Amino acid sequence: MKLVRFGNPGAEKPGLVDDQGRLRDLSSVIADLAPATLSRSALQRIAAIAPSTLPLVAGEPRFGVPIAGVGKFIAIGLNYVDHAGEANLPLPSEPIVFQKAITSLSGPNDDVVLPKGSKKSDWEVELGIVIGTRASYVERADALAHVAGYCIVNDVSEREYQMERGGTWDKGKGCDTFGPVGPWLVTTDEVTAPLALDLWLDVNGQRMQAGNTRTMIFDCAEIVSYVSHFITLMPGDIIATGTPPGVGMGKKPAAIYLKPGDVMTLGIEGLGTQRQRTREWPPAAGPRS
Repeated sequence: MKLVRFGNPGAEKPGLVDDQGRLRDLSSVIADLAPATLSRSALQRIAAIAPSTLPLVAGEPRFGVPIAGVGKFIAIGLNYVDHAGEANLPLPSEPIVFQKAITSLSGPNDDVVLPKGSKKSDWEVELGIVIGTRASYVERADALAHVAGYCIVNDVSEREYQMERGGTWDKGKGCDTFGPVGPWLVTTDEVTAPLALDLWLDVNGQRMQAGNTRTMIFDCAEIVSYVSHFITLMPGDIIATGTPPGVGMGKKPAAIYLKPGDVMTLGIEGLGTQRQRTREWPPAAGPRS
């Protein structure tokens, strides 16, 4: 299934995308797409509903983050062989784990606000894992049983804050609007090969990133298992699994960074597309869930 949340910020409704690509309203079945609806049994109950019995949604409403109540937004750094190469960094021997603030979450097509004084804001298309059931000290063989589905994440990053201002990466990763997620949560029954998905990202119509999840250093099962040995993963948590080559920081002969008015378009095979326009700080008031 392709599960969504649609509507104005702070007033999203749950929905699903049927086999013809039409949006249908799920709000008569569940109150929201939230941690309590991500267990295997809960998803099976939704899957048992004939989409044709659900109301069609007219027009082209805004999509929000496809899961309400995200508790943790975890990310993995330098997880593609070719991306580590463009960054001139050695391949990690263990996953590099950091966190993006949940206040960075935004809808897949919402504006990205460049933070005050930003000089080096960058893009990163990533495969996102959405946790469906509590995972603590899980073994690799059991890890994917804890996954509800997959989504697209744009791990927008301010490189000066991340690399040149001391401390950890988090402050370059967690700025408001720096975590577009969606458009859909695609359940695991539709993503049978998460390690063979093409990823791409364009800026102003120019292809910047192109890769495939097969070049991950640590695959999805290893990531879930590894993180669960340090952090208990809960339903609704999102893990961004790293980015392929082509980020602005790695461009030659000189790095390229985002400017106000730039448009990022990105996608992952089977998981839909995103589109964000960048704009200057300050952000608009109000929630962006």
